[in-house]
Amino acid sequence: MAPDPHRPCAVRALDTAHRARTVHRLAHNGAVDDHDPLASFAALLTDRGRFLLDEVREVEPAQELAVATRLRREHPAELVSAAIAQARWRQRAVAKFGGADAGRMFFTANGVEQATRATVAAYRAKRFTDLGVRSVADLCCGIGGDAIALARAGVRVLAVDRDPLTCAVARANAEELGLGDLIDVREANVTEVDTSSYDAVFVDPARRGGRGRIFDPEAYSPPLTWAVDAARKAPRAALKIAPGIPHEAVPGEAEAEWVSDAGDVKEAVLWFGTEPGVVRATLLPGPRSLRGRGLPDPQVRPPGRYLYEPDGAVIRAHLVAEVAEEVGGGLLDETIAYVTADAVTSTPYATAYEITDQLPFNVKRLKALLRERDVGILTVKKRGSAVEPEELRRKVKPQGPNSATVFLTRMKGAPTMLIGHPVQRQKAA
Repeated sequence: MAPDPHRPCAVRALDTAHRARTVHRLAHNGAVDDHDPLASFAALLTDRGRFLLDEVREVEPAQELAVATRLRREHPAELVSAAIAQARWRQRAVAKFGGADAGRMFFTANGVEQATRATVAAYRAKRFTDLGVRSVADLCCGIGGDAIALARAGVRVLAVDRDPLTCAVARANAEELGLGDLIDVREANVTEVDTSSYDAVFVDPARRGGRGRIFDPEAYSPPLTWAVDAARKAPRAALKIAPGIPHEAVPGEAEAEWVSDAGDVKEAVLWFGTEPGVVRATLLPGPRSLRGRGLPDPQVRPPGRYLYEPDGAVIRAHLVAEVAEEVGGGLLDETIAYVTADAVTSTPYATAYEITDQLPFNVKRLKALLRERDVGILTVKKRGSAVEPEELRRKVKPQGPNSATVFLTRMKGAPTMLIGHPVQRQKAA
């Protein structure tokens, strides 16, 4: 079925008609009728609702039944359940927003999953301000993660989402964090919003549906083609997309940036009004940004003393050749993103390992080697291998005080094991 361009951002919350007949279940708390989710959320903003939020702030899942039973003696069951749900979402959101903000913000089930991590949003906000942007139309704003970062950078934000509950949550978050004067939340179809008065447009299409993640950019909500058209009309624009987007799907006039945070690839962003055709990988914290130079694929060479594992954003951006040139190395195999070199070179874009052993894949030989060296802490990494790390650990049964890293990979198409340990990274000057 073709995506409906008039249904943007809908994946962030259930359709109103669907909500009207939906009964959610919170762990240990029985059924909650949320036929009017806006009213339920509004109740959380009352004095009673805030009292309950404080009461359940530190509740662990195993305690929910007892706490809910006690609170329901004096408070509406639906409100108690809503407060416990918020407490659970806030606890999960700490990883993205930090304890201080997560403990004050409000979330939806989809919102806590799909919101941009605060460190990534702050980096993007700085990129906007460095470009001279002072106002942004944030289309498909969700619960407001990016709008918050933009406002904290001094940017005036129009935050748009179609779903009434999502908008209510975004509005409450802006107020709770003291950013209400800079964030204007509007409930609207993003395809019908006039953004001509804003310095830039930011679009974060919904990339999840009823069956999970959506990999086809034209099945995003709104579709990527609509978002690209909206970006072309703006002086500056950024489109947040899945990091797995094919490079051939990137418009020629866009800059493509892949972003990782603490080694975890978070997103790709198409920038318009910056540097057309540029490809970069940005690593947070830092930021450190590796710019593509159009280098040919590195040569395949015999394994050296060191192996470099490029950051995931570098791999997604197809910039392994830039890393190989930086460390003076080549590839172990033409199809595998492992770089090998004879000398160790400090780089923020890859983790270096000193290799002590190279073996054809053989579980018994690996087990004997690990036993001989008293290896009990075993890190298993793989590229180009069908073996699951946990399965290998169970088979070799590592024991002892020492540690090692084993790479399961291929060399000239043959399954290979490389054993070594991380090289302590030198501090950047």
